[in-house]
Amino acid sequence: MTDVLLAHAFFLAHDAKQQEKMRPYPPLGTLFAAASLRARGHRVALFDATFAAEADFAAALDRHRPRRVVLYEDSFHFLSKMCLLHAREAACRMAGLARRHGATVLAAGADVTDHPRPFLDAGVDWCLLGEADHSLVEALAALDGGGDPRAVPGVAWADAAAEGGVATAPARLPERDPDVFGAPAWDLVEAAPYRRAWSARHGRFSLNMVTTRGCPYRCNWCAKPIWGRRYAMRSPAAVAEEMARLRELHAPDHLWFADDIFGLKPSWVADFGREVEERGARLPFTIQSRVDLMTPAAVAGLARAGCEEVWLGVESGSQRILDAMEKGIEVDEVPAARRRLAGAGIRASFFLQLGYPGETWEDVAATVELVRRTLPDDVGVSVSYPLPGTRFHAMVAAELGARDHWLESNDLAMMFRGTYTTAFYRRLHDFLHRDLAAR
Repeated sequence: MTDVLLAHAFFLAHDAKQQEKMRPYPPLGTLFAAASLRARGHRVALFDATFAAEADFAAALDRHRPRRVVLYEDSFHFLSKMCLLHAREAACRMAGLARRHGATVLAAGADVTDHPRPFLDAGVDWCLLGEADHSLVEALAALDGGGDPRAVPGVAWADAAAEGGVATAPARLPERDPDVFGAPAWDLVEAAPYRRAWSARHGRFSLNMVTTRGCPYRCNWCAKPIWGRRYAMRSPAAVAEEMARLRELHAPDHLWFADDIFGLKPSWVADFGREVEERGARLPFTIQSRVDLMTPAAVAGLARAGCEEVWLGVESGSQRILDAMEKGIEVDEVPAARRRLAGAGIRASFFLQLGYPGETWEDVAATVELVRRTLPDDVGVSVSYPLPGTRFHAMVAAELGARDHWLESNDLAMMFRGTYTTAFYRRLHDFLHRDLAAR
């Protein structure tokens, strides 16, 4: 009998865009949670929904007969941060099924933090709000001791007498030293289906890691339900050691660092490159960052460490829109960052965001012109998406209807009354990709 069955609810079969892209990654946050629980003596199993069907979860319940089921979403992945409707609905069905199997059900993740009530209504006994690593360990210790976790910081539960029907313990502050969590439980991952999917579509096998937790910047559309504006860094040695272990255990050809912001300090990047070289753990990798962080020292450090591609949060070619977003960058910084990365042999790709409130045709044209002028190696195009807890969400809250989340990641639906329609932005999304490819 398993003590704890850890699971997540992002089924690749439920998201057409992700099936088309076929860049699946294991649930990193879930693996960190598994490692923490095993370090405290729990017998842990993993249900990885990525390539599974919901019926497979029922089979996992029958096979493992867990006392506790923990629906622990990967808060490092942007898909979990989007709180997509298909993932919420799947999680709620899984919670009900686990309860019917006699398990105590806990749930954690961005959507759980923003909206615990739907999960509690579906059968979750205890929601873990914010960074849940410590909360999960303490909640299970309370349950194993015959009590309940109401005194554990970060826990929420159903209470008809509380506001909104949800009572909460005091909030938990994020951990300042993420090295205390150790390395993820990579041995629980069945790597073969990931390798097959990546190799068939892209000719190489990629896995995911993180070096940090959180983001210190103030972009007013960016939701931070897990870490707020806190930013904590793992030690370069701990990250390099995990890379070495991954090479030995699963032999990936490439790494994606899922950090919101990788390498905030150029000195950290330099130390990281040195630690990687000492262990012979060098692998080509992709990161996410900002144009104002692409200094000569930072780019040189990234090149030494093996960085292959940087996705830059460019968002718009209009300074007016960037200022409205509180992005904190200048349009003129974009070409310089792009040139600097190209000079170091590193691909530079842009995240672009359309449809921010007040966007005009001139702003759209400025974004198109910036892409044409700088010719990034790739672009990721989305429309402004209001997430709870952001200033942007508060700006457009009165315009949101009953549907306040995308169903899947290719939805590109305008959730508020923007300058143009959903159909317009979907066409513009396609145009930007075609125009860049042609040029």
